Amino acid sequence: MKRIASIEIDKEYLHFSSAHFTIFSATERERLHGHNFHVAVKITSRVDDNGLCFDYQIIKDLLRTQCQQLDEYTLIPANSAYLKIAEEAPFYRVDFDRETMYFLKSDVRLLPVANITVEELAHYLLNNLLQEINDIQLLKLEIKVSSGPRQWGSCSWESE
Repeated sequence: MKRIASIEIDKEYLHFSSAHFTIFSATERERLHGHNFHVAVKITSRVDDNGLCFDYQIIKDLLRTQCQQLDEYTLIPANSAYLKIAEEAPFYRVDFDRETMYFLKSDVRLLPVANITVEELAHYLLNNLLQEINDIQLLKLEIKVSSGPRQWGSCSWESE
């Protein structure tokens, strides 16, 4: 019989503070504001002969690094249909509707997402984690991102 288990990792240090604005339509967006985002992961894998699914520290280190790469930056969705982003050193010029916003490039992370939402951030982190995991035989991976207490967005991946 195959033994399968799920491991949930929800550590205090898996967080990042970032500024963003959510885009609702071609003419409506939130004002720039910030959140203290929190990240948690649930991994399902086979239990090996020594009673472990995998080395948990590998996942914790990978997620901590991803959080650190987003911490204290303004997050801009590079794949938004409603934004036009141009480099004007040392700035990013971001056009939305009839607004032009300038952000110092050193303060910005352009992310390959359509919007900066908890659901898009969950997909972004999940895809990055899947690219970095090498030696863990995953059956299922779920990532949750919170923008505040009891408000989560999540996504998952399952092996075929």
